[in-house]
Amino acid sequence: MNEVLRVAMAERGETVESLAHQVGVDPKTAGRWLSAGRVPHPRTRIAVAGILGREPAELWPEPYRRRDLPWFRPWAELEQDATSIRSYQSLLVPGLLQTEEYARAVLGTGGLLPPDEVAQLVGGRLERQVLLDRDPPAQVVFAIDELVLHRMVGDRVIMARQVAHLVAVAGREHVQLRVIPLDGPWHTGLAGPFMLARLPDGSEVAYLDNQLRGEVVTESADIASLGRRWESVAGEALPARRSIELIREAVQRWT
Repeated sequence: MNEVLRVAMAERGETVESLAHQVGVDPKTAGRWLSAGRVPHPRTRIAVAGILGREPAELWPEPYRRRDLPWFRPWAELEQDATSIRSYQSLLVPGLLQTEEYARAVLGTGGLLPPDEVAQLVGGRLERQVLLDRDPPAQVVFAIDELVLHRMVGDRVIMARQVAHLVAVAGREHVQLRVIPLDGPWHTGLAGPFMLARLPDGSEVAYLDNQLRGEVVTESADIASLGRRWESVAGEALPARRSIELIREAVQRWT
């Protein structure tokens, strides 16, 4: 018996039937969640946790025994299930494309985290990247500002290897990497990075980041707004072939 879930339901006055109705599943399916070891789909976990006023990891800890920060784990789970992902980043190489050296330099900057925690987070970041290698792979489109290719992270060797890695990954059939040129106008993406993911059931979720923590977004109106922002960002980006040429030029500058 999932005792934590049972208690949370009792505290909120929820039944198997009421939970099932609110998250759109069959009551028999919801009833199975009370059995030990029965874990719902990531998006459903987030919805149920929101209804019960708990964190998903409190109700179903096993899927969250990862090396990521606790607030990031729900997104990491959703991301692994995604059939397609759209990612915009204005300041750094997206985490799904970072080399180990680059990730360590980013997470270790300023000495804000102890070395053992940096190592743990780097490991979690690299674990996420398996979605680019799975079969079938997720279809992924990355949009980055050209500034990302020129900003020093770590040292020149780290940057040369990182930018060369971008060229290699962009050569995969299921990955598209597009660059927004420096001489382009201000665009809506500069308000902050975000990711959109489509799940196997056709629904979409999003992720927003800030200085303290990230946020998983599930509200349809917010998803639609971010979808429009993505279209605006993508409209400013160079075509994929020209973007790769620009990245190759950056490799030469770092080497």
